[in-house]
Amino acid sequence: MSDWRAIARHIGTTTGEPFRPGPPRQVGGGCINTTLRLGDGARDFFIKLNGARHLPMFEAEAEGLAELDRTAAIRVPHPICHGTTGGQSYLVLEHIELRGSGDARAAGRRLARLHHSTQERFGWHRDNTIGSTPQRNTPQRDWITFWREQRLGFQLDLAERNGFTGRALQRGRLLLELFPALIDHQPRPSLIHGDLWGGNLAYDTRGGPVIYDPATYYGDREAELAMTELFGGLGRDFYHAYQEVWPLAPGYSTRKILYNLYHILNHVNLFGGGYAGQAASMIERLLAELGQ
Repeated sequence: MSDWRAIARHIGTTTGEPFRPGPPRQVGGGCINTTLRLGDGARDFFIKLNGARHLPMFEAEAEGLAELDRTAAIRVPHPICHGTTGGQSYLVLEHIELRGSGDARAAGRRLARLHHSTQERFGWHRDNTIGSTPQRNTPQRDWITFWREQRLGFQLDLAERNGFTGRALQRGRLLLELFPALIDHQPRPSLIHGDLWGGNLAYDTRGGPVIYDPATYYGDREAELAMTELFGGLGRDFYHAYQEVWPLAPGYSTRKILYNLYHILNHVNLFGGGYAGQAASMIERLLAELGQ
């Protein structure tokens, strides 16, 4: 166990207020990190823990949250501090009381507002992770090159090393050559959360949307919307409200398969199992669209 007293001292130093909490309480927080709630009766903080070598992952997450927060478009937990202690790395975040339902229309509108934050190049100033997989973000002016080299191609290479071989791999390589024909719109480099599925969106006690656990970069906003649909979707009100603010271009229904292939290949690399078959099926659907 990390030294939670050392973490408490770091919180006090960072916030400028002494923080003397009781023992931490373990809470749910996904399959990658151990998560704790640390409180003194007046203030509470959410703590993520992992091995000391994962500190760069937490540093990137803190920077990603700060980047999202600067837009004032949608609420995120404020990053407080991070470091290592007791052989573990930690990230301290603002604790927000969350619930599973709230104003879905506000969530759609606010996400569209976030996506209006743009820059000149796709990518980001640093690499981060998607789950626990490295995610490269070297800035690139051309979206197709970025997606081929740093998203789809990267995951396909990793999947090959993890046993995704044979016809599925061959067809994936063919898609890597041909997919530019599917991107016939002109995406802007929009600030996106990067890993926005239903488990990373909740609502505060006033019903306002909160997003967390980002894999932040600047990319085609459609890649974000596609991810929201991958594991059940966020509801009709969410999507209607988003489109009222910023409608999607024709062809999105096909492009979302391409964009979600990145995440399914990542699941192949993280979890294996049936995701390999799902990835192969998605590759075939996209090649069929291309007459292959």
